[in-house]
Amino acid sequence: MRRHSLLSGAVAALALITAVPALAQAQPAPAVSGAPAMPTTPAPHPAATPDAFTYQDMIGLNRLADPQVSPDGRRVVYSVTATDVEANRRATTLWIRDIEGEAAPRRLAINEGGANTARWGADGNLYFLSGRSGSSQVWRADASGANPVQVTRLPTDVNAYRLSPRADKVAVSLAVYPDCADLACSVERAKAQGERKSTAQVYDRMFVRHWDTWEDHTQNHLFVLPIAASGRAGEAVWVTKGFDGDTPSKPFGDESEFTFAPDGESVVFSARLKGQSEPWSTNFDLWRTNALTGDGTFENLTADNPAWDTGPVFSPDGRTLAYRAMARPGFEADKYAIFLKDVATGQTRQIAANWDRSADTLQWSADGQTLYTTAGDVGQTRLFAIDTRNGVVTPVTGPGHVSAFAQTPSGFVFAEDALDRPSDLWFKTYLGREMPRRLTNVNPSLDAKTFGEAEQFSFPGWNGETVHGYVIKPAGYVEGRQYPVAFLIHGGPQGSFGNSWSYRWNPSTYAGAGYAVVMIDFHGSTGYGQAFTDSISQHWGDRPLEDLQKGWAYAQQQYRFLDGDRACALGASYGGYMVNWIAGNWPGEFKCLVNHDGIFDTFGMGYATEELWFTEWENGGTPYDNPRAYQQFNPANHVRNWRDPMLVIQGDRDFRVPTTQALSTFTALQRRGVESRLVFFPDENHWVLRPANSLQWHNEVFGWLNRFIGPDAEQR
Repeated sequence: MRRHSLLSGAVAALALITAVPALAQAQPAPAVSGAPAMPTTPAPHPAATPDAFTYQDMIGLNRLADPQVSPDGRRVVYSVTATDVEANRRATTLWIRDIEGEAAPRRLAINEGGANTARWGADGNLYFLSGRSGSSQVWRADASGANPVQVTRLPTDVNAYRLSPRADKVAVSLAVYPDCADLACSVERAKAQGERKSTAQVYDRMFVRHWDTWEDHTQNHLFVLPIAASGRAGEAVWVTKGFDGDTPSKPFGDESEFTFAPDGESVVFSARLKGQSEPWSTNFDLWRTNALTGDGTFENLTADNPAWDTGPVFSPDGRTLAYRAMARPGFEADKYAIFLKDVATGQTRQIAANWDRSADTLQWSADGQTLYTTAGDVGQTRLFAIDTRNGVVTPVTGPGHVSAFAQTPSGFVFAEDALDRPSDLWFKTYLGREMPRRLTNVNPSLDAKTFGEAEQFSFPGWNGETVHGYVIKPAGYVEGRQYPVAFLIHGGPQGSFGNSWSYRWNPSTYAGAGYAVVMIDFHGSTGYGQAFTDSISQHWGDRPLEDLQKGWAYAQQQYRFLDGDRACALGASYGGYMVNWIAGNWPGEFKCLVNHDGIFDTFGMGYATEELWFTEWENGGTPYDNPRAYQQFNPANHVRNWRDPMLVIQGDRDFRVPTTQALSTFTALQRRGVESRLVFFPDENHWVLRPANSLQWHNEVFGWLNRFIGPDAEQR
């Protein structure tokens, strides 16, 4: 009540000033001597050289994604998202290119009404999502990407869709009220909710909110519609009616979580039963239901596995269902192993069981003898081929990060990026002996930019085990000089700072500003085997910190251009946690710190975050059953040692690491008298996504570096 009273008083005072413009506008109030000025955003950081790649360049880049090869293997359609920084918006368009020949890519005509999520049908037509009718619906164009026809005319947005093998049906995911009898009921209820005078939301079970959205009591459910020769869809059949769960899952699920059986008469989908335990369960199962009648029966195909099962894909002959599965309930970073289920008998076997990597989305080869997937691999993300008969695993691509791929009759089209380049399309034959052939160049301006040179290194870390890292020289590097260092700490914590591109934490932007970069894939990182990944759980503050300390010492000894006396440590999420942990357990090592959406109080985090399975696995139980584990590596217990200047950044729509964590960090810093600054984004989540906000984020972060270790620091 007190807070609302203060706000009401401020509004009343503002109204009073507005009502007397002569007093309010005639003469500005004089500045009070000694009063603090309103914080201002730092000026853009100077580039290391006139042609260096900068964060301003990065924010404005085109972003390629989602390659889709035509059924005849001759063309590939892909999306390009362009950024208008001045207008603070992004727009996605669809492009097409012949895989052979030198013809330039062509922007599809269907973009004029808005188009995204293109998928080829077996009928040779191109399907896509568009909001041109007033809501997001499935549309169809001819093979040239012209002459659009509206397929679905549903009363609510299509979130995701998948075509049947013959393109005579489409499964769509819609957000509906699960207790409604039909779509009309959901539409009417949504309208009534929007017209309510009261704003209260009532909950009897969790989730209450997830990622960046408050629960609105709808669920993602599947509907199947027949598609006529004209392209128009018939009546929708609610095939998951009565199922208490989301398909695809919230917040990041997509059509890889559901698929048609080869005959088109049933749908297999991955989903978790909500019940009362959803926030602490990772028990996603594969379910099969009738695609024609929506009879409300659901067969659990993976009932014997209490952990995560997902990504169902049928073999070309329809006799085998491949999918990925974890083994340990409640552990989101467990290894995704590959399983094959005989459709007729239900017998299941694991393939490539000795391959110590975690598989991503699966694709069958045309002959049904090979599965293709991507996986993290010692700082790279490669495309792999797995023989389904003997489990032999063969890497297909080399250094870089493969984010998507599609097969052609003669090879692969794949999207690949690296530390020094964003994603573009490449082609490689099945033989794999030749260098990949580049198909696109969606950012030709980068050809004239200078990037820092990256090098991977390794050293003995915790327990004497090999740990890998990267060092990047600043753009315009001159032999014999020393350079200030940005020491970047990745999040996850089960993640990696490897040879890949990022639009949020991009090491090349630091190199472009004249900083050397050091990144350590500490124990807990992915791509080095499951035991390495497992080693961080219940050890957030000891093993990773030892790796960071040893890696930093090794890098300074090995690379003399690193100026260890001018270094700042930066991290987000778990990386932000580690920044807080460093502040209390390795103080004085860095001239400044940057903490984005980092954890301050691990005990409080156990009650405040939404995905409870994460904190409970990482701490070996709940906060009430195992409070000592939550306190063992709690940064809040070491605030007395804090003394290094820290920039704290938080998005208010971050429900993973809620705002109270950042406010607590800033409060501790201010109360301790430590030089600090809080940057708060009321409209961002765990990530800063809007162009204008991204620009300010980078101005603030690089301004902080400049202040303590950059050109401005040299003049202080």
